[in-house]
Amino acid sequence: MSSALAESEEDLVLRAGRGDADAISLIVTRKLPRVLNLARRMLGDQAEAEDVAQETFIRAWRTAAQWKPGKARFDTWLHRVALNLCYDRLRKSRRLTHDPPDRPDEGPGPDRGLLAQDVGRRVDQALGDLPERQREAIVLVHYQELSAAEASSLMGVSIEALESLLARGRRTLRSALADLWREA
Repeated sequence: MSSALAESEEDLVLRAGRGDADAISLIVTRKLPRVLNLARRMLGDQAEAEDVAQETFIRAWRTAAQWKPGKARFDTWLHRVALNLCYDRLRKSRRLTHDPPDRPDEGPGPDRGLLAQDVGRRVDQALGDLPERQREAIVLVHYQELSAAEASSLMGVSIEALESLLARGRRTLRSALADLWREA
């Protein structure tokens, strides 16, 4: 294993705080896919997700020198920054739109073979329709693969509250996507 792969996240952040371009590059390589995925799932828009990821890393570099090892995991902090930026964009978009969003026709299409290609879009739409906290819980646990303890800490809720958000979110998703299972 190369020393770059073995280097701890903590060491990389400390080096990045000193302006080490190689450390910054390694952190981006390691963290960008997860940050992009989180933002895309929360916002439902790739371009918006890329903007959030860029701003997340800009904020990370601005504050890397002040980051204190042991106080909080860098990964947890980075997720929190990305989530806050997503919520800022969601609040802004709500203020800008007064019309209800267009809803796709839920009826069966003329070519049922296209359903398989449509599943990802439908799941993303249903996920986007969840209340923010339920969506956040689902994304962190199921898409970001954080443990319940990590996700609850990141969200600032108890594990029981996280489990409640997950249960309500899953129930809503099952209901919204029930026709997919009936057609299969």
